[in-house]
Amino acid sequence: MSTLKTSFLIILLVKSFAALCSAAQPNILLIVSEDNGPEVGCYGDQYAKTPNLDRLADEGIRFDRAYVPQAGCSQSRASFLTGLYPHQHGQIGLATWGFRMYRKETPNLPRSLKAAGYRTGLIGKLHINPASAFPFDMHEIESANFQRSQLSEYEKYAAEFINAGDAPFFLSVNYPDAHDPWLKQVDGLPTEPQTKDDVRAMAYMGIDTPELRQMVADYYNCMSRLDSLVGDLLRTLERSGKADNTIVIYIGDHGADMLRGKRTCYEGGLRIPMMMRWPKQIAPQVRDEMVSTLDLMPTLIQASGARPIANLPGSKLQPLFQSGPAAWRTEFFAEYHTHAAAPNYFPQRSVRSNRYKLIESLLPNTVHPDYDKTIQKLHGDYTGQKYSGTLNLKAAIAAASDEVRKAYKLMRKPPRYQLYDLQQDPYEFKNLADDPKHSEVLSQLKQHLKQYRTETNDPLLNAENLTRLNEEVQSVIKKSTAKKHDWQYPNYLLGLEQEN
Repeated sequence: MSTLKTSFLIILLVKSFAALCSAAQPNILLIVSEDNGPEVGCYGDQYAKTPNLDRLADEGIRFDRAYVPQAGCSQSRASFLTGLYPHQHGQIGLATWGFRMYRKETPNLPRSLKAAGYRTGLIGKLHINPASAFPFDMHEIESANFQRSQLSEYEKYAAEFINAGDAPFFLSVNYPDAHDPWLKQVDGLPTEPQTKDDVRAMAYMGIDTPELRQMVADYYNCMSRLDSLVGDLLRTLERSGKADNTIVIYIGDHGADMLRGKRTCYEGGLRIPMMMRWPKQIAPQVRDEMVSTLDLMPTLIQASGARPIANLPGSKLQPLFQSGPAAWRTEFFAEYHTHAAAPNYFPQRSVRSNRYKLIESLLPNTVHPDYDKTIQKLHGDYTGQKYSGTLNLKAAIAAASDEVRKAYKLMRKPPRYQLYDLQQDPYEFKNLADDPKHSEVLSQLKQHLKQYRTETNDPLLNAENLTRLNEEVQSVIKKSTAKKHDWQYPNYLLGLEQEN
C-alpha cells in the first residue's frame, strides 16, 4: 500500500474515532438556583409548588441528603466548578468583596470539558475570581439579576447555545431565584402567589409568626417562579432533540437566606436539593447517601471522558446510578470562613455522620458578627423586601420555647464545639457537647475532623495563619474598601511568600 493511501486511511480512522467519541459523550446541563434548600415538593415540602422540578426528580435520582461544602454563593460555586473545598481553592468569601482563588491555574470543570471537545456556556452569574480562569465559550446575563429583569432571556440564550452545533455541550444556567429580595410576582409568575395564610416558616428557624410567614411565602413564590423557568428550559432541551443524550443536574448553591440557614454550618445552610437525570444511564430512584456538590467534578469528568484530575476530595456518583446498595462515605465535612469580610467573618469547621453533627468554631466564645447583622437586616419595616408591617424577630425569639431561645443565644456566641444528635434533634437546637453521655461521640468526631483538616491541608490549622487571616479580614468592613483591598491571604495561607 502506498504511503499516500496509508496516510489517508490513518486520517480517516482518526476522524472516525473522534466522531465516535463525540457521539458517546453526553451533553451536560447544570441548573443552579440561588439560596434554596430542599424546599421543593419532591422533598416532601407541602408548601412548595414545583411540578417541573418534581418531574425531573421522578425521571432521575433525587439525592435526599445532598450538601455544599460552604453555605455561601462564591464559595459554593467555586467548589462545584473545581471539585475542591474553599480552604483548598481559596474563594473563601464573596467575589464582589474581592476574595479570589489562590491560583488561576486550578483545574476546573469548563476547562477540562473544553479540552475534551465540549462547547462551554454560562448563563447567569459566575461570581468567582478571577473570572478569566473559567474558559466559557459563551457567557450571557453576567449580572446577578436580583431584580429579575427579562427572565425569558435565560431560556432564549440556552436555546441558541444548545442548538448552535453538534459537538457535545456543557451549559450552566444560573437563575436569580430564590435570592432576596423575595419578590412576590415577576412577569406574572407565579400565576397564583401564596400568602402568609398558605405557608409556615421553616422548622429549623424555631419561630413562626404571621409576619415571618409572609416573608417565607414570598420565598416560596420565588421557588414557584424558578420552577416555571426550569420547566421552560427543559422543554427547550426536549425540542432540540438532544435530551436523550444529556445529563441534567439541578442544585441549589446553598440553603435559604433565613435564620440558621445561609452563612452557617447548620443543616439549614448546607443541605440543598440535588437531582440528576441521564436517560438509559441512571435508574429513577431516591438515594439516601450523603452526597456533595464536590462529587460533581469527578462524576462529570468520568462521564465525559475528560482527563482525570488527581486528588479531588469528592467521589464519583456513578456507583449510585443504579438501584441497590453501594459502598459510600459515612461522614461529610463542611466549613465556613466569611461572606462579606468583617461583617460576617467567623471561621468554623464541621463534620456530620449519619446521626451526629459536630461544629467547631475557630474563634470560640466571641460574638458572631453575622448574628446581629442578620437580625438587624430582617428586623423592622423591611421595605427592601417589599414587606409592610413590622417583622420583630427579637420578640419572636424571646417568645419561643426555652430550647429555641438557648439555641439562638448559643448561635450568637458559640463555644468551641457544638454537637447535635440529628436523629433526635434534626433542627440542631440542643447542644450535647458538654453532655457526658455523648463524650465518646464527641471525641470521635473531633478526631475525624482534625484528620480531615490535616489530610486536606487546611491552612487554618496553623495558628499563625488564623491570626493573620483574622487581622486581615476583620480590617475590611465596607464593600468599597474591599474592592480596593489587595488581599494577601492567598500568599500566606499557601506559603507563597516563602516561595517568592
